[in-house]
Amino acid sequence: MLNHVEVSRLLDILGNRNRRRIIELLRQKPCFVTEISDRLIISPKAVIDHLGLMEREALISSFLDERRRKYYYLSQEFDIVVSMRKNGSEMRVAGLPSADLRLIESLSMLRRMARARESILDTLENLEHDIEATMNDIIRMSRGVCEGDLDLDIIITLSHQDLTFGELVEVMERDPEAVNISLGRLGSRGIVTKEGERYRIAGMYGAVQT
Repeated sequence: MLNHVEVSRLLDILGNRNRRRIIELLRQKPCFVTEISDRLIISPKAVIDHLGLMEREALISSFLDERRRKYYYLSQEFDIVVSMRKNGSEMRVAGLPSADLRLIESLSMLRRMARARESILDTLENLEHDIEATMNDIIRMSRGVCEGDLDLDIIITLSHQDLTFGELVEVMERDPEAVNISLGRLGSRGIVTKEGERYRIAGMYGAVQT
């Protein structure tokens, strides 16, 4: 059982909505950075920061596949149950014992949460469908433009957020020279541009929030 300091630290980590979303995704299967970024619409750099924090706290682990791509997975399954109670005098309504009242309040809360969850799941399902359709369109339209998986990975990553060369190499987890060649190729076609130290998709401004 965790002590109060460990519980407090764990709650701080899981207080971030995107870290909770990453954990739920990793419950399904191991994923690499750009896969998490694409599925959850979070900037790749933010994904790296969240994964690094959770890996340091031993909530997740990682391994490399044959292509030297780093996959992250839950190191152990866990659930958090929070119990709450009101201070002060116990309430009674219409003569109900306090234990019965607390049960009714909890059942009412459960109904509200279940309805909220259904609404969120419906929205997420529709969004996932739209994301998948858009990704398929991008893959189809990139034929003849992208010369390989790296080109495609770079333009999808930059569609999330403008990145420096160093940040892009870190996200791609590929040889810097290969990334540089790919950027040159995409730049010559007018798809990727460089402003200052950052690369971006031509004509695209703004970034996904962390």
